[in-house]
Amino acid sequence: MKNVVLKSCATVFLLVFTIVGCKQEKKEDQPAGQTEEVNLEARTLRYSTDSTEMTGYLVYNSNIEGKRPGILVVHEWWGHNDYTRKRADMLAEEGYTAMAIDMYGDGKQAKHPGDAAKFSGMVMQNRELAEARFDAAMEILKKDPSVDPDKIAAIGYCFGGSVVLTMANAGKDLEAVAAFHSGVQLPVMPNEDLKARVLVANGGADPFISEESVTRFRKAMDSIGADYTYINYEDAKHAFTSKGADSLGRKFDLPLAYDEKADQESWKALLEFLNKTFN
Repeated sequence: MKNVVLKSCATVFLLVFTIVGCKQEKKEDQPAGQTEEVNLEARTLRYSTDSTEMTGYLVYNSNIEGKRPGILVVHEWWGHNDYTRKRADMLAEEGYTAMAIDMYGDGKQAKHPGDAAKFSGMVMQNRELAEARFDAAMEILKKDPSVDPDKIAAIGYCFGGSVVLTMANAGKDLEAVAAFHSGVQLPVMPNEDLKARVLVANGGADPFISEESVTRFRKAMDSIGADYTYINYEDAKHAFTSKGADSLGRKFDLPLAYDEKADQESWKALLEFLNKTFN
């Protein structure tokens, strides 16, 4: 497989910074007899653009000293929810500071696909608004004392994957972006402004991602000599990383399905991708 391996002057300020919990655990891959405790410190915070207040969730392992890379985590079209925060926790366990961000405002979540389509469409069709909200979150992450502001990446799921790819193509100051079960027909397609390394992990059985759009994306990336990897999990459907996908698929009659193998393999690919980027 080939390593194929939106502007605004937002006023950003932190409104609320509340500790919501911490937990300790032993990493599973530690050798017998050795214990490396993970002490996650998580904070819910409020931040804003000129027009919108948003809810974020920032988490890191306080047992690690010094600054580390920061990772923005962008939610699916359902909005900033527990799944997004779980992925942030998982990144913190790996030694990053992660921030699950809010692209809808006020932590708004969709309860129905119709609402999700409306909320996500409003963001993706308004580049200035999308960039302002993304920039606001990135500024908060960069200013956190645990973060090296020169080492910032972003990952996203579904809608969130399209967001991070679009932001990278818009020339944002990102070292790397990774997108999972994400559309690749984007508001801003790959161009010379792209600076980030890119990982895309999609399902081959995802009806929301057409072969034509993937071909166009790859051709655009190749045309600028981008550093990217596109992974296609042949039998995986949309939302393959989410354990809640099956129940949501049944509830709303949507082609969603969790795929344990693709989930685990794509997470491993992400960690290798981030390690290569920052080490």
